[in-house]
Amino acid sequence: MVQNWQPDTLGDGYRYLTLDLGADEEGPLQATLVSYTPKPPPPPSFLGRVREAVSRFRVPVEPEAVHAVIYIHGWADYFFQTELAAFWAERGVAFYALDLRKYGRSLRPGQSEGFVTDLSDYDADIEAALEAVAVDVHAARGEDTPVRISLMAHSTGGLVASLWANRNPGRIEALMLNSPWLELRGSSLARNAAAGLLEPLARTRPKARLKIPELDYYWRSLSADADGEWDLHPQWKPPGSWPIRAGWVSAVLAGHAQVARGLDVNVPILLMASAHSTIGTTWNPSMMTSDSVLDVNLMVQRGLLLGPAVTVLRFDGALHDVLLSAKPVRRQVYAGLDRWAAAYLLTQRA
Repeated sequence: MVQNWQPDTLGDGYRYLTLDLGADEEGPLQATLVSYTPKPPPPPSFLGRVREAVSRFRVPVEPEAVHAVIYIHGWADYFFQTELAAFWAERGVAFYALDLRKYGRSLRPGQSEGFVTDLSDYDADIEAALEAVAVDVHAARGEDTPVRISLMAHSTGGLVASLWANRNPGRIEALMLNSPWLELRGSSLARNAAAGLLEPLARTRPKARLKIPELDYYWRSLSADADGEWDLHPQWKPPGSWPIRAGWVSAVLAGHAQVARGLDVNVPILLMASAHSTIGTTWNPSMMTSDSVLDVNLMVQRGLLLGPAVTVLRFDGALHDVLLSAKPVRRQVYAGLDRWAAAYLLTQRA
């Protein structure tokens, strides 16, 4: 299979591949796979060239497995976390990120941003990404190279990835979750009540916009145009989020209900989250050092229902996306991720 990779806007080492997914009532559907490959090392020294020449005469052995990670973003989001790509590349892991249909690089004019009525619709996006990663690795390393793929996902993407992994046992090596949205804020009672109220509207007018206050507090904690340090795409991650539609909320609540009943994701699972939440309708400076989107205590409770082997790491001062927290906190996050990956992921071999 010939793949038409193109240079990505993130710069050197980044490229993207458009994945065709058919069409819906709004037109063609596409997802986008982003890949990061660091610059190659300098040419080997004379002694290194000698070693390479000698190695050609060794008895061939089965190629070592290639580890790959596919990262999936959250709601009103896209991939731009270059530190994460560099982290995995430094550990010899092939890094990819998936902008789902109607998000980020995959958003097309006239589409309802992020809209689906069933989270299993994203199965096609993930399957296309898995296939594309295998083709890309085999093109670079040879057809006989085993490919071990893990998923890493944030917020709503964490819910999507968890449900997919539960439906598809044996397909991935590990599941890494960055503040996954596993339950509606409040409780299962609040979720059940909301689902009941929404059901008629979601069934008859799924694209109806719900009147929900558009708060920019989380964006404010991230954006370099406000109090954060990150350059955010104004359309792909806007200050006031995107329109919240009845069918989409209904799909998310159905996913939450599945998690509450318990999943059986039988691979190592890592759940990373902030130590604290600050939820409110007015700005609070503590939103710069806590999760201002989700209830992290409820998140952890639900996370323990995902499978039999769940590791929870919580970080004081972390934001909703722990990878976008202040630099001292990010150092702790990556140190924790490094220890977990060394223990549960990078020790595995073909």
